[in-house]
Amino acid sequence: MPQSGVLVNFFKPSTWALEREETTFANNGWSNKDMDPVPLRLRTWTTWNYISYWISDATNLAVWELASSMLAIGLSWRQALPCIAVAYAIISVVMVLTGTIGARLHIAFPVLNRSSFGFWFSYFTVFSRVLLSMFWFGIQTYNGSQCVYQMLKAIWPSIARMPNQLPVSANITSSGFLCYFLYWLIQFPFLFVTPHKIRWLFFAKGVLTPIAWLAMIIWAFVRVPASQGLFSQHAAIEGSNFSWAWLSAMNSALGIYASLSVNIPDFTRYAKNERAQYVQPFIIPIAFTLCSFVGIAVTSAGIQLYGEVLWNPLLLIDRWDNRAAAFFASFVFALTTIGTNISANSLGAGNDMTALCPKYINIRRGQILCAIIGGWALCPWEILANATGFLSFMDGYTIFLGPFAGIMVTDFYLVHKGCVDVPAMYDPSGRYRYTGGFNWRAVLAMIVTVAPTLPGLINAINPAIKIGYATHLFDIAWMYGFVVASLVYYVASYLFPAHDTFVDGLISADHVLPIDKQYDEDRKSPIETVQSGTEGRG
Repeated sequence: MPQSGVLVNFFKPSTWALEREETTFANNGWSNKDMDPVPLRLRTWTTWNYISYWISDATNLAVWELASSMLAIGLSWRQALPCIAVAYAIISVVMVLTGTIGARLHIAFPVLNRSSFGFWFSYFTVFSRVLLSMFWFGIQTYNGSQCVYQMLKAIWPSIARMPNQLPVSANITSSGFLCYFLYWLIQFPFLFVTPHKIRWLFFAKGVLTPIAWLAMIIWAFVRVPASQGLFSQHAAIEGSNFSWAWLSAMNSALGIYASLSVNIPDFTRYAKNERAQYVQPFIIPIAFTLCSFVGIAVTSAGIQLYGEVLWNPLLLIDRWDNRAAAFFASFVFALTTIGTNISANSLGAGNDMTALCPKYINIRRGQILCAIIGGWALCPWEILANATGFLSFMDGYTIFLGPFAGIMVTDFYLVHKGCVDVPAMYDPSGRYRYTGGFNWRAVLAMIVTVAPTLPGLINAINPAIKIGYATHLFDIAWMYGFVVASLVYYVASYLFPAHDTFVDGLISADHVLPIDKQYDEDRKSPIETVQSGTEGRG
């Protein structure tokens, strides 16, 4: 009986409810401590932290593979690099615009977008990002497992001859499954590091990864002089085909960080001040363009050495005879993938799940759910093996992310001019309820923007469905979505202003509960906190 009682209690929702914390907004049921505005003592990210963050993120597999794949579609390195530089210059401006909102208000993306989308319609953006984050978490974990395989192969080459006990229908080998489990296990403890402390992981990445990439480009130029490899290549396409290929490649570069451009407030809310993250428009284009050049140069050397375009660096490492170099390079890529998976997927999912169910889920629990569902329930090796159309759909999700960013930026800077009410963002009946919880102006902007790009998305999923020139709009989906959604939203808000949402100046959380007072209360017992809070309201 006692054991059965414990088991019954285990499945009771009340067992899993978060411990009640006397925080600024948790008492109304629509927040918890992780969703609240960040207190002063946790605003620890400096300019150097953002520099190391972006340097570490620039040296990830996706950036390398994107740059290298541009050679595969027929662009030369002289055409690919300007394409990459322009793309990251654009996304860096959007990044600092949305990032400044987080740094100024000290709130996360799921709370922030309630002011522009409406309290209930914002859940569409949050839920869609949760799904996107979980899928990409699994896929990035699978990529990381390939790094582990190369590391183990460098130590024990016999793993390449490990008997496969799994059927072909499993779409993964025994050694592959072993490496996947090991990588998932290695990655898991990092999920317990709080967001304001995870900056040290990015610092370690920012130091180690440039060393590895520098070593790889030196290897490339030593083995294949630039005059014979990189500089000898020319474009394989021209005319209108070149123009659309260039724009499509730029859209792909934008798409890599389209998601983070929306939820960067999840990180900038921990900034010491707004100025700490102003460095983004400078460091992002420089770091990403240089790292892309490394990817292109090493891939060009691989073409000359091995006779094929090895756009995945792990395929290149697999050809190396130097086991020490293979291990170090694979280790750095594994570390880079962990950091990228946490910043772009795990933490984003954790913040978003916290908003969906604040009574039961905080950031840490959200990250654990993301690791379990995204890492195991979704079986990423099955997705990569069988669902080319599905991956095209996930890539095509930029048709939503461009409008998301455009609406957020336009609403804060042009419509409300920075004058928003932070406490009201936690109140479903507050000024950001709009019409039944939906801001119809945001709904209109989404419909007008997304609908024309859907035919291109359908064609990307199933190329057999011919839609003619409509595919070109999909090729520039993020740029089109950001610009058109911003314009439609601004015009609708100008012609039909939501008067109830306008305030004379910024109303921050500090107006409700002064930050210094909150720090003192955090150090008191729960009883003392309740008593002092009651006295303050009286």
